[in-house]
Amino acid sequence: MNTTEIFLIAMLLILSVPYLIWRLFRTDYFAPLVVVQIITGILLGPGVLGAAFPGYYEFVFNPAVIQSLNGIAWWAVMLFVWIAGIELDLKAAWQHRRESGITAGLALGMPLAFGCVAAIAMLASPGWMGEKARTWQFVVGVGMACAVTALPILILLMEKLDVLRRPLGQRVLRYASVDDVAIWGVLALILMDWARVGRQAGFIAAFVVVGIMFRWLMQRLSPNDRWFVSLIWLVACSFGADWAGLHFMVGAFLAGAIMDADWFDQKQLDGLRHNVLLVIMPVFFLSTGLRTQWGVGGAAVFVAAAWLLLASVAGKLIGVHMAGRVLAWEKGEASLIGWLLQTKALIMIIFANILLDKQIITNETFTALLLMAVASTMLTVPIVTPMLKRLPGLLGRSR
Repeated sequence: MNTTEIFLIAMLLILSVPYLIWRLFRTDYFAPLVVVQIITGILLGPGVLGAAFPGYYEFVFNPAVIQSLNGIAWWAVMLFVWIAGIELDLKAAWQHRRESGITAGLALGMPLAFGCVAAIAMLASPGWMGEKARTWQFVVGVGMACAVTALPILILLMEKLDVLRRPLGQRVLRYASVDDVAIWGVLALILMDWARVGRQAGFIAAFVVVGIMFRWLMQRLSPNDRWFVSLIWLVACSFGADWAGLHFMVGAFLAGAIMDADWFDQKQLDGLRHNVLLVIMPVFFLSTGLRTQWGVGGAAVFVAAAWLLLASVAGKLIGVHMAGRVLAWEKGEASLIGWLLQTKALIMIIFANILLDKQIITNETFTALLLMAVASTMLTVPIVTPMLKRLPGLLGRSR
């Protein structure tokens, strides 16, 4: 077979296997399709099926096919992160800045602290920290991975739970939006390369100046032209960030964060997010699965994943409960918000991919973080659904 035919076999696996698992086993309650796609990517990778059937893996996922898949995955994740940046609701967060600041700060700060402690404990054994990492980069990187909330997946889950358009859902979006900005800011700090600090300072300065001009232009364009110009802006920012030594995904997020969601029709924006998830993000999930490894031993990776999951869940819940006490929330409100903010899949996986690309973490740490992200996301709907039935009055709480 030629490369095109093998590539199409790979695409057939990527699209069909997770869909069949999701549909036949009716996993939607505890594992939405995007989670099944991530798990399938792990199963199809070198650590599971690749180890059991090396001939299959070498044939289907040969270097030429992987290179083609990676190109699609890069574009998919750029679009996804860009949309996440656009969907940030910082105006609403500023209007409720005391509540948003306290809740978002504690919801991010506590799991970050717990995650840093977990990372320090992991350093007692070799094989977790990447070759090019400084100790503080590894500790803060893993800690922040434990603190991440995936805004786009949170939106999808709250739509499923019929929470998104309610006052409580809008509050949770505010908290997640503030945390998203902090997460990418910390990532930029971790990636700061002092050998390229001049380039990075130049990129930031150029981004601010050109960004002001870009906003002026976008407000004067027709709705159709805005889509095309914004895609050009996305690619330019991604290139600039990567050239400066940050990462193209940092540029993609900045490209979206500087834009206003109300420049676009909300239905079109929702449709774009849905179509990106449907059409091309499955390739990113597969390419992510291909990077998983179990070199320090499968049991050790699972123990590390459980350790990180404990730090993540406990830190997030403790942080949100502390905010609830300060803000005098009603009984059960902090638990409900804390579990909604546990959703990590995609953004945390993207975050971990960047750390792996920069060799701050190893493939084994990446695998543990990936398992942790999947587990935390799978916990959300089964735990939140009965809570919503018991506490329906909380949905109308606007502060």
